[in-house]
Amino acid sequence: MFSKILIANRGEIACRVIQTAKKMGVKTVAVYSEVDQNALHVQMADEAVLIGKAPVAESYLKGDVIIKAALKTGAEAIHPGYGFLSENPEFVEAVEAANLTFVGPSAEAIHKMGLKDAAKKLMEEANVPVVPGYHGESQDAEFLAEQAEKIGYPVLIKARAGGGGKGMRKVDDPADFKSALESAQREGQASFGDPHVLIEKFITAPRHIEVQVFGDTKGNVVHLFERDCSLQRRHQKVIEEAPAPGMTREMRDAMTSAAKNAAKAIDYTGAGTIEFIVDGSGDLSVDGFWFMEMNTRLQVEHPVTEAITGTDLVEWQLRVAAGEALPKSQDELHINGHAFEARVYAEDANNNFLPVTGKVHHIEFGDARIDTAVESGSEISPHYDPMIAKLTTHGKNREEALSKLNKALTNTHVAGTITNVSFLISLCNHKDFGNGIVDTGLIERDMETLIAKEEMPGLVFALAALEALKLDLTKAQTGWRLWGEASHKITLITGEEKITKTIILNDNQSLSVLEDDKAPLRLDNIARLNNEITATLREKTEDAGTETKQITADVVSYKNADFTNSISVLYEGVTFLFLHPDPLTQAGADESSSDALKSPMTGVISQIKVAVGDAVKAGDRLGVIEAMKMEHSLIAPRDCVIAEWLCTEGSSVESGAVLVRFEEDEQE
Repeated sequence: MFSKILIANRGEIACRVIQTAKKMGVKTVAVYSEVDQNALHVQMADEAVLIGKAPVAESYLKGDVIIKAALKTGAEAIHPGYGFLSENPEFVEAVEAANLTFVGPSAEAIHKMGLKDAAKKLMEEANVPVVPGYHGESQDAEFLAEQAEKIGYPVLIKARAGGGGKGMRKVDDPADFKSALESAQREGQASFGDPHVLIEKFITAPRHIEVQVFGDTKGNVVHLFERDCSLQRRHQKVIEEAPAPGMTREMRDAMTSAAKNAAKAIDYTGAGTIEFIVDGSGDLSVDGFWFMEMNTRLQVEHPVTEAITGTDLVEWQLRVAAGEALPKSQDELHINGHAFEARVYAEDANNNFLPVTGKVHHIEFGDARIDTAVESGSEISPHYDPMIAKLTTHGKNREEALSKLNKALTNTHVAGTITNVSFLISLCNHKDFGNGIVDTGLIERDMETLIAKEEMPGLVFALAALEALKLDLTKAQTGWRLWGEASHKITLITGEEKITKTIILNDNQSLSVLEDDKAPLRLDNIARLNNEITATLREKTEDAGTETKQITADVVSYKNADFTNSISVLYEGVTFLFLHPDPLTQAGADESSSDALKSPMTGVISQIKVAVGDAVKAGDRLGVIEAMKMEHSLIAPRDCVIAEWLCTEGSSVESGAVLVRFEEDEQE
């Protein structure tokens, strides 16, 4: 076994590898960019080496610098994690040329499976079913449009390199093909340095089921069963599970046999995943699945496989890379129960899921396996994937595992940045998903329901007001009047709404909220332990009665970068954010105007499509902003004439910055 390894990655996967290495007694070397100098993976490793500036092209994609770091620190092997250089055959060759071990497959195997078009041809030769489509070399736009017509709409344009849903566009109408092609090619170039695409038939009601395979240098290949990754948004996996719901023994045997044959065909070693697209319009059928691609690395969702098989796949990777045989044979691998993984992201579901940057002032998770590199005080950077954590739960059956996931998410509180936790909870409560009826289109079909904003209960304002008043709730009577009543007028801002209410502090740890000279709710027996507040809620009902129930909430306060006071309240799985304006300063922010367009996120302006003086219509595309390899179109809010651009192509902009001004609307 190795005595020291270098992890050529960052974030939660770097932390994950370090955890197993420590367990095995293997020392670790972390690499980091300038903005990651205080990152958790740097703190966890035995050593850490600075490799460059924040952009990945100047740090985590600089293979030569990473190899030099490994040699300098005496590391014997390099673990690539996932993403970045993990599926780069040239990097593998350079690692081996430096007399280091690459913890993963051979460069030849990666090359064979790295380009989707070549991989599909290889699978066809191996008699593995593939999706109908064009996988050739020609990239002429007119030719590709013709191929799409022959295949039949809808079609899927896919970047041949990389993965993670990058460079993928579904096209329903031939009129949209050219713009979708250009967008997919740009994203392919930006994400993988390769604009080449292929065209495939879009399978109606598709499911995404993948098989975990593992090979060693002794010629052994096993599978560790399947994962269902059908719950996706824009081809990005959201919640994964193992095993796949509705899986039959006949179907599992067919898929796992095909996956093992695919791995054997390229003499595969290490961890890999064979991804299949499956017809989900009815029951699973052995003639209704097709090879989609192979990921020649560890997958983000590997924890669900570890949960149901009782294995440590990172340990397997290290042992196989060190020349050992697979720790278990196929006969020794069995499915135990069911597991789910949910990906928590810093993204705004109500703003087209745009990534959100900022400082995490408080973070606490529910009861689950947590894979994360984010802690209180961490910064969500615009340079990298905005994943905060992966929550994995395991139960004796699907119902139990899903119930545990729902509970874990409900008790997850992240303050300082917007997250998708409420969205994930909505998915857990989705009737079809709960019944195991899922395909890759489920989220898009039910998006409006899944992202519906929860109405703020009155007691949430009361809890935020308690925090704003800075009362000490840990000791009886402290901060409260021992007789009579004390009232405080509190103003809080939530979203774009400014709310002012009167809070009455009664004796005996009790509080009332006054509205229109009435007290619709009262909190009694208020107590606090750390951030958790408990109380008895007495609330007026429509029939003039009173409802009583015990409530628990998580409440934290912090100062933003602009020193505004913020209060975050987690109640029944929903996080509500309030700003508490200083009464001595001017409250309120700059009002939005139809005479200007502000940046919806922090990012880089990758395209400006109209010039000063151009007349545009409402809904026209003015330009493109990119962040974390995601493109977002800048859309004209009304019919107008471009008066001034305040940015240029390639310039970095902050969220909320004015990008373009319009000539005044004469009708206003």
